[in-house]
Amino acid sequence: MNDFKAQANVFYGVGVGPGDPLLITLKAHHLILTADVICYLANEKGTSQARDIAQHSIASRHAPALEIAIPMPMSTDRSAANAAYDLGAYQIATHIKSGHSVVFLCEGDPLFFGSFSYLLERLSDTCECLVVPGISSVNGAASALKQPLTLLQESFVVMSGRHTDVQLQQALTSHDSVVIMKAGRARPRILALLEQTARMADANYLEYIGRDNQHIVTDVSQLTNAVGPYFSLFVILKQERES
Repeated sequence: MNDFKAQANVFYGVGVGPGDPLLITLKAHHLILTADVICYLANEKGTSQARDIAQHSIASRHAPALEIAIPMPMSTDRSAANAAYDLGAYQIATHIKSGHSVVFLCEGDPLFFGSFSYLLERLSDTCECLVVPGISSVNGAASALKQPLTLLQESFVVMSGRHTDVQLQQALTSHDSVVIMKAGRARPRILALLEQTARMADANYLEYIGRDNQHIVTDVSQLTNAVGPYFSLFVILKQERES
């Protein structure tokens, strides 16, 4: 294990989990310790949730890594986001071609609603890309609630707050267990749909899973009908379950 290290000319997508730094896998930790370059998305203030999660691993390095913060606009304009990913991919490719190992830190799992997916799409034809899975916020939420996501013949679906009302309503009426990720902006709409489908009592709401400011609401009727933070989700589970 001590001999494991990031390899030259390789781009790694590393999942750092939902928030608790102790949930970073050993493989991810060793890559963070040994990579030449560490990159991550950052907001307009330069803050990176992924880097915050991995800060203990970064601080444990024998020597500092070159860090690249890819500024990601918070608007919903996809063209601006695509431009940010284009710039990030160009910077990463430059370092890979120079013989460096590059680790991209991604909240949760890199290939599950992960920002790494957009870089992989841009770089997979020109660089060797490897992926280290991470614990997703869905699994983190189930652990925080101490509730199984699905049992026996229960159906399970993961949706996004970006889906339409019709799509979300269909999921809520067709499946036993429903997780709605990226719920922040859509929270008022999701609450209305839970009421319409008679699933308010089944729903749980979580913010910032595994972090110091983690917040869990098991009675969503107490939630204000207002937009929530980006890192929030709903977990809807049947109250009466087969044993």
